[in-house]
Amino acid sequence: MKKFNIRKVLDGLTAASSSSSSATAQPGTPRENDVVQETLQSEHFQLCKTVRHGFPYQPSSMAYDPVQKILAVGTQTGALRLFGRAGVECYCQHESGAAVIQLQFLINEGALVSALADDSIHLWNLRQKIPAILHSLKFNRERITYCHLPFQSKWLYIGTERGNIHIVNVESFTLSGYVIMWNKAIELSTKTHPGPVVHISDNPMDEGKLLIGFECGVVVLWDLKSKKADYRYNYDEAIHSVAWHHEGKQFVCSHSDGTLTTWNIRAPAKPAQIITPHGKQPKDGKKPEPCKPILKVEYKTTRAGDPFMVLSGGLSYDTVGRRACLTVMHGKSTAVLEMDYPIVDFITLCETPYPNDFQEPYAVVVLLEKDLVVIDLGQIGYPIFESPYPLSIHESPVTCCEYFADCPSELIPALYSVGSRQKRQGYSKKEWPISGGNWGQGTQTYPEIIITGHADGSIKFWDASALMLQVLYKLKTAKVFERARGKEEKPSTDIVDEDPFAIQTLFWCPESRMLCVAGVSAHVIIYRFSKQEATTEVVQLLEVRMQCEFSEVDSPDPGGEQTPTLPTSAASSSPQEAEPPNQLTAGVNSSEGSRDNIPCLQVRSSPLKQSPGYQVELVVQLVWVSGEPPQQITSLAVNSSFGLVVFGNSNGLAVVDYVQKTLLLNLGTWELYSPSDPCQRQLRSPRKPRQPSGGFCDSNDGSNNSEDRCKSPTSAKMSRKISSSGEQKPDLEDRSRRGSPWLCKWPAGSMKNGKLAARMTQKLNVHRTKSDPHRYGKDNAFTRSRSSSVTSIDRESREAISSFYFCESFPRKSGSLASPCLLVGTTQGSVTVVALSLQPGGDQKLQQPLSFASCGTLVQLKGGILTMALLDAAGTLLPPSCEAWYDPNASDEEKEKEKTRRRRPATPPSSQEGQDSQFAVLCSDKQAKVVAMPSQTSIYKHNITETSFVLRADVVQMTGAYCIACFCANGHIMTLSLPSLRPLLDFNYLPLTDMRIARTFCFSNLGQALYMTSPTEIQRITYSQETCDNLQEMLSELFTPVETPEAPNRGFFKGLFGGGAQSLDREDLFGETAAGKASRSLAQHIPGPGSMEGMKGAASGVVGDLARARVALDERGQKLGELEERTAAMMASAESFSKHAHNMMVKYKDKKWYQL
Repeated sequence: MKKFNIRKVLDGLTAASSSSSSATAQPGTPRENDVVQETLQSEHFQLCKTVRHGFPYQPSSMAYDPVQKILAVGTQTGALRLFGRAGVECYCQHESGAAVIQLQFLINEGALVSALADDSIHLWNLRQKIPAILHSLKFNRERITYCHLPFQSKWLYIGTERGNIHIVNVESFTLSGYVIMWNKAIELSTKTHPGPVVHISDNPMDEGKLLIGFECGVVVLWDLKSKKADYRYNYDEAIHSVAWHHEGKQFVCSHSDGTLTTWNIRAPAKPAQIITPHGKQPKDGKKPEPCKPILKVEYKTTRAGDPFMVLSGGLSYDTVGRRACLTVMHGKSTAVLEMDYPIVDFITLCETPYPNDFQEPYAVVVLLEKDLVVIDLGQIGYPIFESPYPLSIHESPVTCCEYFADCPSELIPALYSVGSRQKRQGYSKKEWPISGGNWGQGTQTYPEIIITGHADGSIKFWDASALMLQVLYKLKTAKVFERARGKEEKPSTDIVDEDPFAIQTLFWCPESRMLCVAGVSAHVIIYRFSKQEATTEVVQLLEVRMQCEFSEVDSPDPGGEQTPTLPTSAASSSPQEAEPPNQLTAGVNSSEGSRDNIPCLQVRSSPLKQSPGYQVELVVQLVWVSGEPPQQITSLAVNSSFGLVVFGNSNGLAVVDYVQKTLLLNLGTWELYSPSDPCQRQLRSPRKPRQPSGGFCDSNDGSNNSEDRCKSPTSAKMSRKISSSGEQKPDLEDRSRRGSPWLCKWPAGSMKNGKLAARMTQKLNVHRTKSDPHRYGKDNAFTRSRSSSVTSIDRESREAISSFYFCESFPRKSGSLASPCLLVGTTQGSVTVVALSLQPGGDQKLQQPLSFASCGTLVQLKGGILTMALLDAAGTLLPPSCEAWYDPNASDEEKEKEKTRRRRPATPPSSQEGQDSQFAVLCSDKQAKVVAMPSQTSIYKHNITETSFVLRADVVQMTGAYCIACFCANGHIMTLSLPSLRPLLDFNYLPLTDMRIARTFCFSNLGQALYMTSPTEIQRITYSQETCDNLQEMLSELFTPVETPEAPNRGFFKGLFGGGAQSLDREDLFGETAAGKASRSLAQHIPGPGSMEGMKGAASGVVGDLARARVALDERGQKLGELEERTAAMMASAESFSKHAHNMMVKYKDKKWYQL
């Protein structure tokens, strides 16, 4: 019987109520499900987090389980990250969000104790795939400064800021009545408070002796049985850490002046040795100069050699600017290992978990502020291990993300093969030592790829299959540009103060493997994938001059031709006669600062050696115009079938043929509209204020085109043999006189063509605002300025290109034959159609250029356009046509074989007279619409939000059907069915608190999504009910049953004469019987949610009923038994009282009162 899920119903109601008009059909059009039989229902959707990848943001503490081989890292935001073998990761979060100051494993018990800055301690159960808190204890009157849990002990020592030590039973999380007070620990003659407790540890050879370190420099060896101090060790400098020798006869302290003091436990008068590892030793025998504090020291012994002493800090004060160092002292050698970031903590990994045996250290785990390094102590030079974790996401700040699920299966091996050659050398040859846990057993087998763009211009490809993350390949786009060697050489044409190579947006076609990236310096780079190395003598460059808005435009003559076909220039159509791309009009950069025809970056002039992988095909740069910098690129798309790349910004759009290396089209945004277009915007001078029409979307509105998603491998390949539109090509001068909406912008490479274009233009006045180089999101979507200033009006009135979509559809209303089209979406909600036509000849593309025709506005939406897509009559996505991949550096024969083997014939759809055969899906930051083609009738509309705005929208595949997935700024994640736009999911997930989330949030197929939750971490989520149901199986296991190693052999003589380790029955000392109860006001016990998980897991079905009944019977039987025992005890007491009363009566029965 199918369960009734009330939450799904409420989700649907919430979605319906959140929109002013839900999915409604337009009058006279078919209702939902009449056009297409939709299969997606509300029960197919559920939202939950899956995994978190990357380096823990702002780490604060670390712990290691040497038996389970699991590493735990705590952060300043209360997060816990646990790591095992490659692919075994786990994330959990403390609700309070307080910083984790210390972590302690219950070694080989599958449990972890965390101490937080809010003076609470928590016990985590790691035996389940999603760890949960079993118990919590909140201290009320004292602040926690240090914790210590001895190996195989259930009693946790907690040091406080007041200098006291409390003891907690980790099984019940209750305080013991045994307390070590600071005034009892120090000498009575001491007049000052010793400060907080900074160290607690028990003697490795005697569990009854506890070593307590106070901040002031006093160390006390406390006898737990006699409850008094055996020895006190005093030093003038403050203590930071203490470490034992495994024999328990010596310990080492690190101090704030950079010294290490070694003490014999039976000689408290003075240290046995004082050394300053990094201090300069004066010749006259004086005390060395003080150094920086040694924050931590560890003392580890080996059976067949000198001990290791590992320490952090302690550098000389004269080493200003030197990076943080880890010092390894082994015998007479001292190695200083420089780190890239400050050291947070380190742990020495040893062969044994027993503190009273030779430690045999083999590695050091160093937790840095932004990295995790493991050093091999067993090899000369101390090389580091190669990390299997994806901790380098933040190597350069992430500026954009794209997520592709269910990609072609051959992509990951291809990327891995070229990426494996990029690996650094010099790593340790040993296997990664942190090897605990097991992988999940999930059924999710489809390949997934994540692409991240970074501030330094690099792009990383990641294998994200099966909830894991592994870097495949790294591309450095900055290699194609000249780098300034110093600040004085920094070009004056930069439009950003720093990170001029940062990636702003990218487009990747998995089938053709074409990659196109746009940077913040208004540049576009097109890459092809090759498995062979190549050397490019001259990087192909094309400079584009995109004009600004016009202040006055004469009204075009309505009688003129409305959709003329625009041919390219002779220079574009005939590459043999064209001038080389680099021979451009000489740029002007006068002393007065006026810059013209100058790009922001300088392309390298020397030969470029390109390794296997992505290799540069063409660089396109926007140039300065009349002293104003180019506007940043806001949208991008590639069509490999035509060899076209199209990009747009707030000035307009440009189409480039990356095969011929020519500019085909350069249009202002206003030129997209035909004269009779009802949506045409009549441009006026910015000095004439007007209200902006529609919502303005800034240049990085997350409005990446839906083509950025992974396409189906079976999508049809468009043939190059495309029939011409058959329209006459009128003379350019004549068309200009007739007032055509098109305005030809010729390539900047020809001065002659530039003069011709100038003659065609109307009277122009430039009004432009300087671009903000650090805009990564909406400028201000909640409140828009109504300032009367020229700059504000100009900025608000400017209509930018926000989205592109190549498709094969019906460019003209009620047409019968589909042809290649380009849909163009703007920030003011207009969707216009541009028809593409190619002269017959197929492979004659190099001789026959493309031509374009404006077909006017398709539809108008509220807000800026975010994504567009095309469905067929059955509701199936029609992806843009693409060319099958071939290696550009392979021989001609191999290319032909590859093309023949993978060629997919084009099957252009046709439409019968009066019948629609396609649906155009259009989504803006306010609403979604579905338009029937070719009738161009809007059949469905859904207002997604009125009070907020959509940050990201994608058309995605779910269980064989398609839907729109949206992420709103108010935190709601929604899905809408296609084509009827029924609300399927509305979940209030994550309010927008950081523009990083808006910049990196992206959806993918099969219910997957991700975003950068911090500068160093990627959070993956799912909105698929199936994935949520299978999540437990897919997650990795942290705890695996492992036998604890045997304790070290005491030996015959040590056992005979008592020289071995002395054990202690702590229960006799700390239990309630011996120590009594602790003060109730000292700490509050809080049961954790994890303690009830076993019952919650069995709380449904017959098994749950039986379990509850069994528990109820057990509880009732227990209560009855207790009642029976109490009744028997009362009867025995009453009988005893009666007996005593009778004896008393007999004794005094016959006695007189004076005899009493």
